[in-house]
Amino acid sequence: MAIVSSNIDRSDSRSSGEKHRTVDPSPIQEEIGSVREDGLRPKHFSDYIGQTPLKDVLGIAVKAALGRGEALDHVLLYGPPGLGKTTMALVLSNELGVKCRITSAPALERPRDIVGLLVNLQPKDLLFIDEIHRLPRVAEELLYPALEDKRLDLTVGKGSTSRMRSLELPPFTLVGATTRAGSLSSPLRDRFGLTERLEFYGLQDLKAIAQRTAGLLGLVISEDACFEIARRCRGTPRIANRLLKRVRDFATVRDEGAVIDSRLVDEALNLHRVDDRGLDEIDRRLLGFLMGVDGGGPVGLETLAAALGEDSATLESVVEPYLLQVGFLQRTPRGRVITARGKSHIASKEKK
Repeated sequence: MAIVSSNIDRSDSRSSGEKHRTVDPSPIQEEIGSVREDGLRPKHFSDYIGQTPLKDVLGIAVKAALGRGEALDHVLLYGPPGLGKTTMALVLSNELGVKCRITSAPALERPRDIVGLLVNLQPKDLLFIDEIHRLPRVAEELLYPALEDKRLDLTVGKGSTSRMRSLELPPFTLVGATTRAGSLSSPLRDRFGLTERLEFYGLQDLKAIAQRTAGLLGLVISEDACFEIARRCRGTPRIANRLLKRVRDFATVRDEGAVIDSRLVDEALNLHRVDDRGLDEIDRRLLGFLMGVDGGGPVGLETLAAALGEDSATLESVVEPYLLQVGFLQRTPRGRVITARGKSHIASKEKK
């Protein structure tokens, strides 16, 4: 199986000068560059830990497509960042034994970008488009006949001399990935035969992922240490792998011996200000500010952003989702409120 990538641009809500958080599930530049080079990504369903219902559905679809000798139906994968959408696309191409072409929607700025990708597809190739909800309107309209009728409609010439020309395309599979399924237009969403959500991972799956990654990195690590990483990675494999690499760096510099244990993991992640629930300094500042408000809130988003010196969009899309997930924060019509569970967590940290 071969992989071909076009320019990948995974811009997000952070400004270029903003420091990346260790527990932010969005990929950093190092991870974007190593999507196919670091060897940590599983290559087959048997290597892919977790997401069992998703693997069952896609496994049946792959076997059926191979049995009929056809291209796999188009697949839309959605869910929070860092859960393995890109990895699943690579697994599908391996299972199908076809070439995988990788790009992202922001890189397809001009019509010729998407045209170039489509006309160079070979029969049954897999085309992966990340952040497909950000696809330009012109590129999206070119995709409609390509997905439905395997046809590319091009306008040749200008003005009164222009004419429509159709090019036949080979059968192919589009795998789209998005963190915002609701932002896709209905015509595009309806052209996917399989629409599947990736869920957050449980502790046992995350522990197994940490163990697998440690083995690939040549690290000797205890089960308790893997469990400690699993507890702090916010249900996200990308963060688990990132934390493990930071622990590896810490162990290398401290020369702590052959085995990485839970004590060393705790020291390393405390250095990065990641606590035992996966909260970092920004999370705790937000909850601590709400604690200082009479009754724990409510506080409006703009007020909260101004008090913390953060962008409101960053708070809403990057910081708050995990706090909501673990039940430390509530969004109400009047503003943000810290929950009893959130108060308990912050109080326990203040005692230390």
